[in-house]
Amino acid sequence: MKKCLFFLVTYVVAFSGYTQLLRTGAPQVKTTNGMLEGVDVSGVKVFKGVPFASPPTGDLRWKAPQPAKNWSGVRKAVQFGPRAMQLPLFSDMKFRSNGVSEDCLYLNIWTPAKSESDKLPVLVYFFGGGFVAGDGSELRYDGESMARNGVVAITVNFRLTVFGFFAHPELTSESPNHASGNYGLMDQSAALKWVQQNISAFGGDPKRVTIAGESAGSFSVSAQMASPLSKQLISGAIGESGSLLGSNPLMALSDAEKLGLEFADSVGARSLTELRAMPADKILQATSRRGVPRFPVTVDGYFFPKSPVEIFEAGQQAQVPLLVGWNSEESNFRSVLGQEKPTVENFKLALQKLFGERSTEAANVYQVSSDQVVEQVATDLASDRFMGFGTWKWADLQSRTTNKPVYRYMYERARPLTRIQSAKDLLAEAANDKKEVAMPSAKAGAVHSAEIEYALGNLPTNRVYDWQPDDFRVSEIMQGYFANFIKTGNPNGPGLPAWPALTKNAAAVMHIDVNTRVEPDTRRSRYLFLDKAAAK
Repeated sequence: MKKCLFFLVTYVVAFSGYTQLLRTGAPQVKTTNGMLEGVDVSGVKVFKGVPFASPPTGDLRWKAPQPAKNWSGVRKAVQFGPRAMQLPLFSDMKFRSNGVSEDCLYLNIWTPAKSESDKLPVLVYFFGGGFVAGDGSELRYDGESMARNGVVAITVNFRLTVFGFFAHPELTSESPNHASGNYGLMDQSAALKWVQQNISAFGGDPKRVTIAGESAGSFSVSAQMASPLSKQLISGAIGESGSLLGSNPLMALSDAEKLGLEFADSVGARSLTELRAMPADKILQATSRRGVPRFPVTVDGYFFPKSPVEIFEAGQQAQVPLLVGWNSEESNFRSVLGQEKPTVENFKLALQKLFGERSTEAANVYQVSSDQVVEQVATDLASDRFMGFGTWKWADLQSRTTNKPVYRYMYERARPLTRIQSAKDLLAEAANDKKEVAMPSAKAGAVHSAEIEYALGNLPTNRVYDWQPDDFRVSEIMQGYFANFIKTGNPNGPGLPAWPALTKNAAAVMHIDVNTRVEPDTRRSRYLFLDKAAAK
């Protein structure tokens, strides 16, 4: 009997799509490209560095992603793949990836499923970094915490900067789609197609795939919703701070091609062949020169048949539930006032520079009654111009052109002091022999990207800040909302403040903080003004 049982287990291991090799073995999964072997972390199976497309190197540099090649035997999936070509730009990015390379099209999977029949909801998360930096291996995007909340979590790498968004007339001419640029967005779409084909083997449900991201990742979510390449591949969307529907219209392909020609000339390349022959490092370093612009997302006629705003206005985007919001201090008042003092007079002068003949209208919606409120109002304006308006327009258009629910939030929990700051202040208090040690206050607002660790349940992975019990409570609430939305398309659930969807007659906004609560939207006039100003 034991012998028969052994052979039965062996058969299941060999032929099941999702297998846990004995109790002490490593988890293995059969994908469309071959067998993968990951690791088991106390019940969460982790598969890192999984190729979802062929390396975009050589002749594939600046081409649409091609299918990943099959492999024989068992491929180890225990190390994050290389991150996309990028310069070291942001100090808050903590990578665990295997260096930098053009060979970067990998994804990472955390799954709590015990078998493929579990059919768990799936989260595909796109990292932020302005489309010039970032990686799916960053600690703040780690998927283990979400997996322990019953979600199959995935992070995706995609091409960045000149490698991800370079347009050129020769590229357009050679493309079967008569388009160039937007390769990074096409990489994301290819990853979503891979998920549709393979996620069942990891215990996920391809019919319940929610995409999410912050900053450039949030821009990416709005892009995938708008593109005909991806909009049928998702069932829900989460955007944290930003969209492609903001006040700056996307560049036309013809203009992006001109930028491409200028860049090629600056590196001494007379043809596409010469550009493809150049070492990746040399091309990357050239982007750091003074005067070289960022390579933009474009209306290329293929990934975007027309502008994302036009697509959303026509209701041609993905008809899915949307959870979207931004932070209370996305940008600092200095981006409005520069080095001028925060006074009523200086604020009015700043409005004149920004809005010209519309400055009086601007003053009516960004009202300052005294010098004492200028700093906060200027912060509000800076945040709206940077991320708030585009995110609002996304939510507004989605709620008006679909019958799917839209949930909007304002994230307000400021990060605490850093651990170093806290230690220094405590030592200073002790040295002064004070009886009570009072923790100094942190920043007043939630800055750009502050919510990521809270939303994904990853506060412990960030050792920079001196997290307090209130921070973990806020994280529990926000992650609860996200997890519920990924599972059902609705963030509401037991133990959480009730969150109503937007309606055509009223906009209720969930303010996420220690005192998480719903408030009516009192800022719509600001966004309507910015919308009008953007249309000039």
